[in-house]
Amino acid sequence: MSHLKAVHSYYDALDEGDYDALLVVLAPSFEQTRPDRSFTTRQSFIDFMQEDRPHEDTSHEIDVVYRNETGEHDELAVRGRVCTNGGAELVGFFDVFQFEDGRISQVQTYTD
Repeated sequence: MSHLKAVHSYYDALDEGDYDALLVVLAPSFEQTRPDRSFTTRQSFIDFMQEDRPHEDTSHEIDVVYRNETGEHDELAVRGRVCTNGGAELVGFFDVFQFEDGRISQVQTYTD
């Protein structure tokens, strides 16, 4: 799976609540760091999304995808917005993705 496809699959899985698909796109070593909390395992992230996510009926609207192919890591960064299904913007975000064997291994999330 290409890194760009993995990123789109990540947001699609979150938006659709498809946690089996999320499990496939995330590397076993997955970690996410964001302003309000960190997840040090793939399962803790999936559990949070399934059980404790504050807004379940949302979509991730992608505005720009940036690719860094220089240096040691192939990274993608995404700037976008989390919106309610009614279209109201909840928060802007900037996610930086790192990969391991074609799967997402790390996401560093920044919000406005």
